[in-house]
Amino acid sequence: MPPAPTVDCRLRVRYAETDQMGVAHNSNYLVWFEVGRSEFCRAVGYPYSRIEEEGYVLVVAEATVRYKRPARYDDPLIVRSAMTKIGRRVCRFGYSILHAETGELIAEGATTHVVVDRESGRPTSLPKQVVEHFRDRK
Repeated sequence: MPPAPTVDCRLRVRYAETDQMGVAHNSNYLVWFEVGRSEFCRAVGYPYSRIEEEGYVLVVAEATVRYKRPARYDDPLIVRSAMTKIGRRVCRFGYSILHAETGELIAEGATTHVVVDRESGRPTSLPKQVVEHFRDRK
């Protein structure tokens, strides 16, 4: 099976995201994953806002991050995102964060999401056409 297509987005480490030594706090990586995930959905023609408008939310059920080297204040970063699994009730995204100038791997990780009905807050299934839209882009 060919690898899943990736979408890159760029960001820069902001001062507020760092500690006293100018190193990005570990919690920011999950925020950067979210930025990448949103950009991925937008790039493949199904923005996350549309998923919510249709009555669904993708709740994070699991998140992993493997830190390779510190990101520092003002570092230019690339967040590379891919949807690695899509099903009616669960989807998974994989991420790599790279230093935009050196290409060095800063961190990598994944998030697993459960599909939830926006109104009731209960697990549900995405419509078949939504799953197929994403599956066709994997």
